[in-house]
Amino acid sequence: MGRGLIYFGGDNVTRLAMTKSQKLQKIMNDFELFAKNFIYIINSSNQKIRFELNEAQKELDKLLENNRFVIINKARKAGISTYMLAKALWRCVQNDNESILIVSYKSDSAKYLFETLKKMNDWLPRDKYLFPETKRDNRDELLLSNGSRIVCSVAGAKEVARGFSPSWVHLSEFAYYDNQEKQLTSIEQSLLDTGKITIETTANGMNNYYYKLFMSAWKGNSKYKPYFIPFYHDLYKKQFKNQHDEAEAWFKATNKGKRLSPADLEKDEKLLYEKGVSLRFLMWRRYKLLDMSLKDFWQEFPSNPHESFNSTDRSTFDQTKILEQLNHTLPALTRDELDELKGELPDSLVQYVGRGLEIYHLPKHGKRYFGGVDVASGNGQGDYSTIIIFDDNGEQVASFNRNDVPIYRFADVVRDLGRYFNYAFLVIERNGFGTSLLERLRKDTNEPYLNLYRHRHFDHRGGSDYKLGFPSTAMTKSQAITDLKEAFETRLIHINCRETLQQMQTYSDTGNNRIDGHHHDLVISLMLACVALKANRYYVDVAN
Repeated sequence: MGRGLIYFGGDNVTRLAMTKSQKLQKIMNDFELFAKNFIYIINSSNQKIRFELNEAQKELDKLLENNRFVIINKARKAGISTYMLAKALWRCVQNDNESILIVSYKSDSAKYLFETLKKMNDWLPRDKYLFPETKRDNRDELLLSNGSRIVCSVAGAKEVARGFSPSWVHLSEFAYYDNQEKQLTSIEQSLLDTGKITIETTANGMNNYYYKLFMSAWKGNSKYKPYFIPFYHDLYKKQFKNQHDEAEAWFKATNKGKRLSPADLEKDEKLLYEKGVSLRFLMWRRYKLLDMSLKDFWQEFPSNPHESFNSTDRSTFDQTKILEQLNHTLPALTRDELDELKGELPDSLVQYVGRGLEIYHLPKHGKRYFGGVDVASGNGQGDYSTIIIFDDNGEQVASFNRNDVPIYRFADVVRDLGRYFNYAFLVIERNGFGTSLLERLRKDTNEPYLNLYRHRHFDHRGGSDYKLGFPSTAMTKSQAITDLKEAFETRLIHINCRETLQQMQTYSDTGNNRIDGHHHDLVISLMLACVALKANRYYVDVAN
């Protein structure tokens, strides 16, 4: 073979009993062993070394064994591209007629990936009994004698996935592609029935299809299985060891020779420490923040997916405060917990618990509640009908978010949820759908809903009367969003709904908010709920 094998696996008796041929077969059938024995890479010190999988690569390998569609969000320098190239080569060596496509977002990166792949192939032992011969090796294709091939291409190129049906497609730095959704749809259509797709990238803000796709997967609403690599993953202990040593030396030099202790941690550091981030990582984090903003650190070294997507500059709301709030949300009560706490819900609401309706606190006798309602058609497409409810201290107690509830049924949801929370004072936007909802609530033949926001309206003569609902004009909406921004950023309100906070990350009060499928209906309900809190009215007896 030209070099010794580094076979690891099994007990000592088994290893001694195995012949060389058996060991080779076991190595060839196990990717981790194959990589350790036959794949060489160039490390950060420009040294040629054997490829041993790090912890993230091992976790990802297990995920890929059981899933056809995987989407990866990562901090920098996680070694995912190296893993993917080695895995592709292993599959082609092992199997006949594999067709693997690797796509990068620009020609330079595609060329780098392909050159790395060709080096891995060139450095394989020249043993014709173990490894197929290289039949073609040009600028974008590696073809082996067993009929397997790997093609490298640039995103957006017309020939991507054309002319063959790939068994595996890897999309590198997908968040930087143009026309992401269109390209992914085309690739999925060309895939073999049993083929796989992996998407790997660092984040690139929120105004793109990758953000929508990853967050859907993160919530469990996609065929793609998510994998996220935080900055404190075990793989970085070894990779950043020198940087960690340097950071610790700096910290000691500026703190009388003392190391960072749990008692020294700031609020955001305590949250990370509770999640398992070591003091070494936290000293390194402080060291990095000497020369970069927290926002930039999140972009390069996120601790959760929300931080990785923070880079947009278009949002109306302070991204830092949104991320802080995301770390302090309450989980919604489950159906069983509601039953145990005797939180009897009307029948019209029970069906939606955990399926659009989230309740964070049960109503308390004598307490006042304030809500905002945004209405959509309920046809199952497009905008959502949403509700946000706060208690009189500014703590969110409930939310509702669905796009498939027609207005006549949504009126029942609004009425019953309002009554459940002590006949909550509700602000409903007065527009096409909102007008219909207001009429249904006020003209209920059994019991009209009386605790509704009304707005003073002047006619051209100076006379005035009151109209139900919030008048949505450029001026009133701008003022309401300004009030919401102040209430949120000065911590006068506490939001528990994570979906609402995520919508706030991409909401802009200038221009068109409907970018790449983003919805902001919960933000509108949140705005209207703040109008209700500010009005501080109640037209009914709270004891009822």
